Amino acid sequence: MPKEKYYVVWKGRKTGIFKSWAECEKQVKGFAGAKFKAFDTLKEAETALRSGYEAYKGKASSSGRWKDASVQPILPSICVDAACNGSPGKMEYRGVFLETGDEFFRFGPFPDGTNNVGEFLAIVHALTWLSKHKKSMPVYSDSENAISWVYTGECRTQLKHTPRNAAIFTLIRAAENWLAENELRDDAVLKWDTELWGENPADFGRK
Repeated sequence: MPKEKYYVVWKGRKTGIFKSWAECEKQVKGFAGAKFKAFDTLKEAETALRSGYEAYKGKASSSGRWKDASVQPILPSICVDAACNGSPGKMEYRGVFLETGDEFFRFGPFPDGTNNVGEFLAIVHALTWLSKHKKSMPVYSDSENAISWVYTGECRTQLKHTPRNAAIFTLIRAAENWLAENELRDDAVLKWDTELWGENPADFGRK
């Protein structure tokens, strides 16, 4: 059963806290400049509503929970995530440093992509960045599929290659080629524990 979420709408047809995406969507879909974000708990949502949108703009709603967890993620580290509006749909991905939440790469949106492809590309981009800068730290992703694809060296997507998404497949081929030429440590890419640590700090803050 999907975990319950709370949706804060700072700017929309109606503002406030909504307990389902369907109700939130009614307030923001087609509303110019809508400002909204999902939260895991009512307390977080209430705090966010009082604090205002600017305090959460570009940040994951519960990205700081890991700091109080009984078991914490490895530091320093990188978190990556993707967002896709539909499947296929408009896809983008990014990476942030866990300790600061600072975004250091962001690509897209690309037409006719999928979330798992975005996650795969984000992981490989982070790995190539680490290699280029001769740094060693784990990369966290919350996509088990993407992590599996990275370790097998193959993006096993069922996405159909079309002229509209040709750029995505160019990136996929480049990522697969890099993986074929570089051996990964067992702990190079790790699963982000959303249940324990809250949303991945690279999360785009959407449904």
